[in-house]
Amino acid sequence: MTTPTKAKAVTKSTAKASSKSTTKYIEAVGRRKTAIARVRATEATKNSFKVNDRSLESYFGTMELQSIVNSPLDRDGYVVKYAVTVKVVGGGTHAQAEAIRHGLSRIIVMEDAEQKAELKKLGFMRRDPRKKERKHFGLKKARKASQWSKR
Repeated sequence: MTTPTKAKAVTKSTAKASSKSTTKYIEAVGRRKTAIARVRATEATKNSFKVNDRSLESYFGTMELQSIVNSPLDRDGYVVKYAVTVKVVGGGTHAQAEAIRHGLSRIIVMEDAEQKAELKKLGFMRRDPRKKERKHFGLKKARKASQWSKR
């Protein structure tokens, strides 16, 4: 049984010195293992990322992790650009990158439902449920037992 997407569109008003400006953003949650990413995107002229108030390059040091995060936006034929801000907690860096990718994919589908088939085919829409198994009583780890002795 699948759960409905927990993404929503929000209009946020901020009061400035003499005028009011409204910024419309779309929010979605992405998950992977124990990492949870709250992703907010607004349309912009070029793609830009802020992850936990840091730039994408400083938060994810390797090009591999940066490409995982950018992969939903860097597909052929996709031209919409976003300014993305992310709050991510839990998990390791790789799980956090994949959680951001999951949330960003949900945002793209909210904007354009025709993109869902391609993103689903690439595996970006699936929330990967695999987690570390807990340690069990009497064993060294989740499934590792001490060596069996015949006598």
